[in-house]
Amino acid sequence: MITQSLISEIVSKQRQFFYTGATRDVSFRVEQLRNLKQGIMQYEHEITQALKADLNKPEFEVYGAEFSLIFTEIADAIKHLKNWVKPQRKGLELSFLPGSAYLYPEPLGVGLIIGPWNYPFQLSLLPLVGAIASGNCAIVKPSEIASHTSHVINDVISKVFPREYIAVVEGGVETTQELLQEKFDHIFFTGGTAVGKIIMKEAAKHLTPVTLELGGKSPCIVDTDINLEVSARRIAWGKFLNAGQTCIAPDYLLVNKSIKQDLLKAIADSIKEFYGDNPIDSPDYCRIISEKHYTRLINYIEGDIYFGGEYNSDKLFIAPTVINNVSWQDSIMEEEIFGPILPVIEYEDINEVIAAINSRPKPLALYLFTNNKDLQGRILRETSSGGVCINDTIKHCGVASLPFGGVGDSGIGKYHGKASFDVFSHYKSVLKRGFGFDMKVLYPPYEGKLALLKRVFGKN
Repeated sequence: MITQSLISEIVSKQRQFFYTGATRDVSFRVEQLRNLKQGIMQYEHEITQALKADLNKPEFEVYGAEFSLIFTEIADAIKHLKNWVKPQRKGLELSFLPGSAYLYPEPLGVGLIIGPWNYPFQLSLLPLVGAIASGNCAIVKPSEIASHTSHVINDVISKVFPREYIAVVEGGVETTQELLQEKFDHIFFTGGTAVGKIIMKEAAKHLTPVTLELGGKSPCIVDTDINLEVSARRIAWGKFLNAGQTCIAPDYLLVNKSIKQDLLKAIADSIKEFYGDNPIDSPDYCRIISEKHYTRLINYIEGDIYFGGEYNSDKLFIAPTVINNVSWQDSIMEEEIFGPILPVIEYEDINEVIAAINSRPKPLALYLFTNNKDLQGRILRETSSGGVCINDTIKHCGVASLPFGGVGDSGIGKYHGKASFDVFSHYKSVLKRGFGFDMKVLYPPYEGKLALLKRVFGKN
């Protein structure tokens, strides 16, 4: 087990390396981003096997939901980095002329990245791309719950980078607590809201800024003006991808009463199309990460089971499950499900839907299926969420030009693309002035100068 003294040593050596200035060089950053991608490719088989062992993740989803986002982020950073690091010229009021104003992006120093277990490779290394691109050193703490993936992350990073630059620290809750005793320049956490509050509390002791990528109950509203088959397929895919263990999975369905039965049948047909009649035998369906989460989830399987409902403790398997006729007061509506169980609430009045969503903590995502432009505009105006995806699920998080993050209980801060660079950067405000003109009215003695000052600044 790693000790507090060893953690302190790693942080100290990273800070020493940062102050050499090596990470500030743009060509150095680009080289390290390329090295990271090369290292991932070299360990592709081992990473795939680790994710299979932890989550029974199929190889297609390993590439599509783990590798592809990291590779896209790396390519985007390499393409734009020279522009991102340039000072940004800003406008200047007449009273400060002659002069010029700039924002200079500079790296923060040493960052801490704490990853989750659900997409344990991607969500540990995607923030690292931003840290490297912006010129920082970093420690990555993978989730111990996805232990096989944690080990392979350690193998990849230790192979690619010297520890005084980028390091991996493995361990459980105690290790995280020890890490949080150190002074970091930024902490990036992905996980649940309860733990996020603990991270923020500990960071506050050092006045360390945080990015918290959390979660919440992301609603999926289905109007009547839709393509039924496509909508059902996209909802089923987004909900049961990774066995529902996705922070932006549609948590519950709000469907117009007049099309509910047709939609539920189409969702059931899509599930069969994806995973066959026996999902437990499907090579494309994931497993629940641990016994603890399995036990929590099966307690939700009650009521009007429309589809699925089967589970197997030996294999940590829970079938894709749809529960009909759920009410807002049911226990399954209290907390984020984070599993392959889809509760369905019918509605007749969209006003009641909007009011119900707004009475709850702001979710990480909101999904709306409708071709009705007025309804689209109304939902965008009258609800608040980290992000919105219209007529699809999940895929908005893969757009590099769209910053990803929550609001309120679903998170603080955003990343992806340029936003990842910004997360680990400080934008230093700089005013440059020459010696050619000096406004003496600003200097004491002030007698007789107030009227002129008011004229200059337009206050009379």
